[in-house]
Amino acid sequence: MNSQQPNDYLNMPQKPLPNATAVLVLGIISIVVCSICGIIGLVLANQDLRLYNNHPEMYTEGSLSNLKAGRICSIIGVVILGLSILYVICVLLIFGSFSNSFR
Repeated sequence: MNSQQPNDYLNMPQKPLPNATAVLVLGIISIVVCSICGIIGLVLANQDLRLYNNHPEMYTEGSLSNLKAGRICSIIGVVILGLSILYVICVLLIFGSFSNSFR
C-alpha cells in the first residue's frame, strides 16, 4: 500500500527546474548570434513551465526567474531571427528584380 499522502512532497527540499539554466544560456545565445537556439530554448522553457505549474512548491523561485528570463530572451532571439530572414528575402527580391532589368 502506498503510504505517501499528496502533501508529502511539501517536506522535501526544493530543487531547481531541470532546464532553467540551459534555457537562459540558449536565450542569450539566440539574441547574440540570431540562431535557432531561441526555438530550442522556448521548447525547453515550455516543458519546465509545465513541470512548475503541476507542482510549484517543489521548485525554487530562483530557477523560475531564470526560466522566465531565458524564455523572454529566446522570444527576442526568435523575433530577431525572423526579422533578419525577412530582411534577406527582401534584399534578394529587390536585387533580383534590378538584375533582371539590366539584361
